[in-house]
Amino acid sequence: MAGCSVRNGQSKLSGFPTEGAAVSDACTGHCRACRESDVSDSSENEETTELLALPMDAWHRAQGARMVPFAGYEMPIQYEGILAEHQWTRDHAGLFDVSHMGQLIVEGEGAAAALEALLPGEIAALKPSKVRYSLLLDENGGILDDLMVTNVTPEGGVARYYLVVNGATKWDDIAHLREFLPDEITLTHLDDRALLALQGPEAAVALERAMRGLTEDFGFMEAKEYQFGELDLMVSRSGYTGEDGFEISVAADQAEQLAGRLCAELEVKPIGLGARDSLRLEAGLPLYGHDLSPETDPVSADLTFAISKRRRAEGGFPGAERVLGLLADGAPTKRVGLALEGRMAAREGADVFAGDTKVGTVTSGGFAPTLGHPIAMAYVDTAHSAEGTALELEVRGKRLPATVVPMPFVPHRYFRKGAAK
Repeated sequence: MAGCSVRNGQSKLSGFPTEGAAVSDACTGHCRACRESDVSDSSENEETTELLALPMDAWHRAQGARMVPFAGYEMPIQYEGILAEHQWTRDHAGLFDVSHMGQLIVEGEGAAAALEALLPGEIAALKPSKVRYSLLLDENGGILDDLMVTNVTPEGGVARYYLVVNGATKWDDIAHLREFLPDEITLTHLDDRALLALQGPEAAVALERAMRGLTEDFGFMEAKEYQFGELDLMVSRSGYTGEDGFEISVAADQAEQLAGRLCAELEVKPIGLGARDSLRLEAGLPLYGHDLSPETDPVSADLTFAISKRRRAEGGFPGAERVLGLLADGAPTKRVGLALEGRMAAREGADVFAGDTKVGTVTSGGFAPTLGHPIAMAYVDTAHSAEGTALELEVRGKRLPATVVPMPFVPHRYFRKGAAK
């Protein structure tokens, strides 16, 4: 989940160039790929509005981070190099600062029904300590944001849900929720909290060593409240890299303390947004503002799993008539994965062709370090969306051969309780 769109000309993150040797493991942010990337700290992206500092801004700079404008904040794009950080997360565990994202509490009698009036998921059936991916939809079924919902209702207490929304859309999301939630439902923005994501196959090992007993009986898309010394944490087993991992909410003034403790483990290194983007692309995870927008719907975006069986039968969410119609009859376009030949990557906006006919547009693309070749996500006409379909992408006046392939490009490695090892 977790992506950010372009707002007010700020830097965007999608398909950070990592093709071939264009970016070395020791990249300092001044190589050709960094200069040509969509993420830039150049003056053309600077805003008259002052950028906000993350709670851990000083910590990132002390670790040698290259900071760039992103979603209204100065954020770390990389520390020692995107390729090295990408591979470290695939092999070990990376710590990402995602404190730009919005953390919200929706509380009150009838909170589940109120959320179901805005989301297509079955919130009423979400058990305490369970997490669910969902979509905030407009009246036409267009996607305003994608988000995570966790049931944090205390035993015997009033219904309470914890939402994590995208950073660049959080103010719009808050305004939308305040407009459409009933007056008796309380909406609280937890702007005094930071959010860290520990991701990778060794994340659980490192976290368990630091916080004994935390990972016991803890599966994917579950959450726990945990007291770590003086730190009051909300921990979910979730993330945006396709790897096993955890997202940890902590008081903003205690975030550096937590980050330092986690990075003291040999398995853990701080990782920037550049590697986060290449990891999520390999995992086939859509980025809001690029692969998702109000112009896309859950069916064309291939996110129908977010529409529960009961909601499909009953409707009652924004744009239900249109969305359920697309479910029944099929959408004219579909988000697909594309594998490219050669080393040149296709970026957002590249046209997709079948012969001389334009059939789609790339929404995210870049070099996949794990696979050794470029990949992309695109919306194409459904008639050209079948696995194995040969297409071409127009990049810099050249046609690049591409093939429709299943997503994720790299298999997910989430930890599911009871799954065979």
